Amino acid sequence: MEVIATKIPAVLLLRPTVFEDGRGFFMETFHAENFAAHGLPTEFVQDNHSGSSHNVLRGLHYQVKEPQGKLVRVTAGVVFDVAVDLRRDSKTFGHWVGENLSAANRQLTWIPPGFAHGFYVLSVWAEVQYKCTTPYRPEYDRALRWDDPDIGIAWPLSEGQTPALSDKDAAAPLLKDIETELF
Repeated sequence: MEVIATKIPAVLLLRPTVFEDGRGFFMETFHAENFAAHGLPTEFVQDNHSGSSHNVLRGLHYQVKEPQGKLVRVTAGVVFDVAVDLRRDSKTFGHWVGENLSAANRQLTWIPPGFAHGFYVLSVWAEVQYKCTTPYRPEYDRALRWDDPDIGIAWPLSEGQTPALSDKDAAAPLLKDIETELF
């Protein structure tokens, strides 16, 4: 597996070795010894799987008190996957990084605890799967405004359309107003 640092060094792009032949392909998406050798977590407690239509934006989500690290991959379609650094003591606080993840490129993104995560669906349909380092806790669940001008995420929106959002995501606060002190 190739491990590539992004412009925020804590967020990593993972390119697994893919073995292909006439029957199809095989790849390891998680291997504890290999992850440990790269300084990545080897213990995950929850797996999530979501399906979304074109122009859906999910996020930006994070947890306080029990922040989650996420190992994200796409098993159908294409998404623009984003992480925003919410660690107040970090040199990259408020900065973002985005990568196209797809079933075709088979890349994964490691998003450490202390980051907000979200994605925008570029294909007709996409399925996103991610492993989490801590369980989802509704009482600690928080959201960050997807279009906060102070962050300036360059979402590749379809023809400038407003994305389809949940009520929670549409009402999310700006970076200057979010709760992060409990990381």
